[in-house]
Amino acid sequence: MFVNIQHKGKSYKADLSKPIDISIPLRQGNKNVNAWNAEPVKIEPVRAGDWVGEVRSGASVNFRNISFNPHGNGTHTECVGHISKEDHNINQCLKNFFFIAEVISILPDELPNGDYIVTETHIKNCLEEKRPEALIIRTISNPATKMDMHYTGTNPPYITEEAMRYIVSAGIDHLLIDLPSVDKENDGGKVASHHIFWNYPEKPQVNRTITELIYVPNDVLDGTYLLNLQIASFENDATPSKPVLYKLVL
Repeated sequence: MFVNIQHKGKSYKADLSKPIDISIPLRQGNKNVNAWNAEPVKIEPVRAGDWVGEVRSGASVNFRNISFNPHGNGTHTECVGHISKEDHNINQCLKNFFFIAEVISILPDELPNGDYIVTETHIKNCLEEKRPEALIIRTISNPATKMDMHYTGTNPPYITEEAMRYIVSAGIDHLLIDLPSVDKENDGGKVASHHIFWNYPEKPQVNRTITELIYVPNDVLDGTYLLNLQIASFENDATPSKPVLYKLVL
């Protein structure tokens, strides 16, 4: 199935039969990506007296409870409600779900203190004159072990404040990254890059989203894609999400 797209004076074509899923599944137990000391995902059958909600245990249906933290247990999309005093939720903030997106790959720079950073220069060099609606950052190296990495206490790479200001100036409304946060793991509670991206509290940009803990496979080349940003309809600052890419042809 092919779709023709007109966007900002350009014509694109995408094959919807060839989706590229860049989300990380939520799995039961420790074999799952994890951050922020989140408890492991629990997927357990409901128990009511002698009844167990599981077909293999004799029930007629599978009837399970699921316990997880969207920020710490997998791919998730968040809105300004993540850092605001006001009650904003992702289900109300995200109204459109298809965007022209650019996939870029970045090898973070190492600082003398051992931090690894994504810089303004990285973003500028990768984007050049392109101004997509969504930016998808794949950090290098990119092993498949990212899909079950436990990040707590590892001081993962992060986006500098200058780089985030450039991302905003480039008109990007939807930022996706394969790390647990755009900010440093322990930054004293500043979450500066989050504040810059959402321009909070000065003039909150409630239409913008950040998606974290994605995984872009190595066989997906840098370039321009159609992004379908799928979310679950949670009335919360963040929700599990399933970003899907489609290669675009001019």
